[in-house]
Amino acid sequence: MNTQRVWFAFFIVLALTLNFGFFWGEIDNPDHHSPFEFFLALVVSLVATVLKIGDRSHIGAVLLATSLVADLQLIIAALIWAYSSQVLGEVSPAMMASIVSLAGGAMLANVTSVILLLSETIQLKR
Repeated sequence: MNTQRVWFAFFIVLALTLNFGFFWGEIDNPDHHSPFEFFLALVVSLVATVLKIGDRSHIGAVLLATSLVADLQLIIAALIWAYSSQVLGEVSPAMMASIVSLAGGAMLANVTSVILLLSETIQLKR
């Protein structure tokens, strides 16, 4: 068993599940979306991106691209959340809807990563 591939797959799937956990709930209700879970989703997504940098295959490049998309959307969502909570003083339902929508886009990129990982795993020959 290749432990590097295990950690690689672990962080890809964990990024997806944390992102899904944050995404689930009423889109405009801040009580349904934990900032702690969002922070964990962002950190794990960044770790998954770092792990994807070393792969020099074509599928590795596509995996890296999907991870960069997820990171960008989560970072933009974090900036919107920080702006609305620190500058405006509260996270309005409209701002929360934007944050959750961006997290949903990141989740779609994470789903793409998991599908690519599964297809690569299925194609492996022993």
